[in-house]
Amino acid sequence: MTSTLREGDKTMWTYLRRWLLLALALGSLGWSAAAALAQPDPAQLAKAVESVEYLDQLRHGLAASLAGSSPAGVDAETFKQVCRPVAVQAQALAQENGWQVKQIAQKYRNPEHAPDNLHATMALARFQRDPELIGFWEREVLAGQRGIRYYRRINVEASCLACHGPKDSRPAFIVSKYPQDRAYDFKVGDLRGMYAVFIPEEEESPQ
Repeated sequence: MTSTLREGDKTMWTYLRRWLLLALALGSLGWSAAAALAQPDPAQLAKAVESVEYLDQLRHGLAASLAGSSPAGVDAETFKQVCRPVAVQAQALAQENGWQVKQIAQKYRNPEHAPDNLHATMALARFQRDPELIGFWEREVLAGQRGIRYYRRINVEASCLACHGPKDSRPAFIVSKYPQDRAYDFKVGDLRGMYAVFIPEEEESPQ
């Protein structure tokens, strides 16, 4: 089973996000007190959601600096200043918490961001079908490890189009650096991709 967050819940969730989302997650996943012993610490579930929201706000704020920019005005240095900090923060979250934190997209620029399993492919399809769906949890097994993965949508904003607009208008360094690039021809409001945070289960202690 999964726990979901929709666009209409966003305002309330902003104020009560820690405890409301945690209640939704635990309730919808059918947890009991005993079952929780073999699951990630509930505090980590809330922390993961808050961390992803911070990550998305970072992305939004940095991308806003490109508002009104033409593709010709975007170079490799701009890319480092706008996109790199989000990847660095994601890596820091993963190392600090023992999570796996990724950005995943069907139309990816970096092949490392391609869907890494069937669950991820299905999650992208779910976001595509339901534009109001913001995020949801799923139990998964990733690289042989059981855990819970949080998926959170990323939408295309106007500032994204300087690099992700028409294929023939992409910045020259993008064309050169990413020969397998698929991340173009987007429009504002399109699904760009998603964040995926995998939290491994804690192993039960021997009785």
